[in-house]
Order: sequence, then C-alpha cells, then structure tokens
Amino acid sequence: MGKRWIFDGHIAGIGTSSGLRAVVGIWRNSAFGPFADVMVQQPSGHRQLLAPTEEVAAFISGTYSFDEVTVVELSAALADHALVVDAGPLVIRAVTGARTLLGSALRVVPRGLAVHPRWLSAVSPLAAVAAPGARTHGTAGSGRVEYYGVSDLHRVTSAVVTWEGEDAGTLAPIRPAVTFGFSSVPPRPSVARVRTTVVEA
Repeated sequence: MGKRWIFDGHIAGIGTSSGLRAVVGIWRNSAFGPFADVMVQQPSGHRQLLAPTEEVAAFISGTYSFDEVTVVELSAALADHALVVDAGPLVIRAVTGARTLLGSALRVVPRGLAVHPRWLSAVSPLAAVAAPGARTHGTAGSGRVEYYGVSDLHRVTSAVVTWEGEDAGTLAPIRPAVTFGFSSVPPRPSVARVRTTVVEA
C-alpha cells in the first residue's frame, strides 16, 4: 500500500422533503488537523462540496466526485444531542436521538477490528444489506482506495435546514442515495462514529 490518510470523527447524513441531501463530516483527528466539511446534493442531482480551506477542498475533491467545489467559512459541532452546522449557504440545526439497532450491533465489535482495512474489505457486502447503499470498502478518485469503519450509529430525530436562506423542508429519508463516491450514508438520517482510511493504491 502507498500513502495513507486517516480521518477520525463523525459523519451525519441529513435528508429533507425538498430533496436536498447533506453529508456532514466532523473530523476530530486527521492529516489536516480538526476540520469539518459538507457534501450537498440538490434535487436536480447537482453535487457541491463545501470545504473550509483550499487544501482540504483539493484532497476531498480528488477523492470524491462533485459538480462544484466551494471554500466557505465553515463550523460544525456535535454535542449534547445537537448537531449545529454553519457552512456558507447551508445551515443545519438537528437533534440526535437513541442509538439504532445497527449501532448497538456495531458496538459489539472491538473498535480496533471494526476500523481495520482487512475487516472492512471482508464485511463490505454485509454492510450493503444492513444499510442499503452503504459500503465499507471501495475505490475512490485519484487512484485511491477507501475504507469506512463505523463503530456507532444514532438517529437524527429532527432538523431545521436552510439553503441560501430558504427553508429546505422537513427531515426526510436520504433518497435517492447520494452519489459523491462508491458509498452512500444510510437512508434514514443518522450520525455515525467513523474512521475513514484513504490509501494510495
């Protein structure tokens, strides 16, 4: 394997009744230090990356597929059952709830194993069954290979989402699945504890 980048934190998937879908990454530890990013897919299918710096934007857009990349002032926090995101045109105020049944099952697996690339390669077909659209291993852009190690999962129970100051609608399933890369977030809005490993093939 070649160069490796590890991102440790959370991923939130939010759907709205207008068809806007957002995937928020909140990374406590990464090759770029702590940061957050947001991937947005509009009802039209248009895919946009909202990133905090040019460096982060270049890496993420080299790994995933977007129609537009924008660097914005961006902050995201997850604490006390609240998800708060301010990302240029996108504002999210969401409430997180109980751990899902899948989240309880994931916590049974020791975390060292749950985030290991070999394990994630083996269980990727099962992940697609447990969470339609989700994968734990696949190829990415720039000749990279990616591994998603999820160790916990909580529901998002409510959300207020605005895009360019307009209400994006009520909380809704993430359908159709987002198409930034080989994997989507689960259809039901949720927040996952995750370690993402990106490797040069």
